[in-house]
Amino acid sequence: MLVLGIETSCDETGIGLYDGERGILAHAVYSQVAIHARYGGVVPELASRDHVRKTLPLIKQTLAEADLKLSDLDGIAYTAGPGLVGALLVGSSVARSLAFGLNIPALGVHHMEGHLLSPMLDDLPPAMPFLALLVSGGHTMLVDVQALGCYEILGESLDDAAGEAFDKVAKMLGLGYPGGPAIEKLAQSGSPERFRFPRPMTNRPGLDFSFSGLKTFTLNTINDHLDDPTLAPDVARAFVDAVVDTFLIKCRRAVKQTGHKTLVVSGGVSANKQLRAGLSELADKIGISVHYPKFEFCTDNGAMIAYAGYCRLLSSTGEPLGYHVQPRWSLDTLQAP
Repeated sequence: MLVLGIETSCDETGIGLYDGERGILAHAVYSQVAIHARYGGVVPELASRDHVRKTLPLIKQTLAEADLKLSDLDGIAYTAGPGLVGALLVGSSVARSLAFGLNIPALGVHHMEGHLLSPMLDDLPPAMPFLALLVSGGHTMLVDVQALGCYEILGESLDDAAGEAFDKVAKMLGLGYPGGPAIEKLAQSGSPERFRFPRPMTNRPGLDFSFSGLKTFTLNTINDHLDDPTLAPDVARAFVDAVVDTFLIKCRRAVKQTGHKTLVVSGGVSANKQLRAGLSELADKIGISVHYPKFEFCTDNGAMIAYAGYCRLLSSTGEPLGYHVQPRWSLDTLQAP
């Protein structure tokens, strides 16, 4: 089965082609970073308009790269949520229209399920069941994964997610948008000794996250040292250390609670090298294995949507012609196919 994946949930237009026998045949991503950078964050209307401009050309480009035609497709998967409603409608309308014209099934995919399954595109994929740490954009959560569609959210962000906190701290430091890569790079030259920021919600039981207080603590630290020209790297280092330590503490608790021996980490923040180093050290200490997506599949992409759609279309005839998108959509409402 050959499935086309279309990802338009936020500020990246992603297209992927997944074949059940050969794996990912081609994929392409167009990032809107340059469009939104001047505003310090994503402008929904601009995001939607750019998806309109880029989706069809990227589909043609990806098919050409794989030496395939639209008539070769057996199904189409698209991101139906969560995300920006206008952006979601672009991808869903293109997918539904193509599927209708080609007389093939189309299926809406949960964006976070796509991220959760992205490590399955690796050469040595993890086996279910496993524990998953999802850190993507506005979402931070720990998930007990028993099988495809069988998910229990063990903990999630109660306010700012980690990705949002990275972007906001980067803006405080004048680093621009997106904040994650810029903060990570700056932190490498910072002192680990100068500041120690709080590890939010680690002094109480539970697996939920909260990063709004850490963001405020960071802002207060910056305001207290406005005359220090060497401040930025040290603040960035203290912030990253706090986020990483929080993840390590919560992951250790979740492993103990679930008994899982496999941890999957995916989403944009999973590309952070300091987080990967800390989790590798934790894995050695407590005897578990850790799996990540390939770096090209950490951020939003069409390949993960194509794969998630393929997994569900194996036992589905698709959905009716009418479609709807869900800007808010909890992962634990999904069902097994």
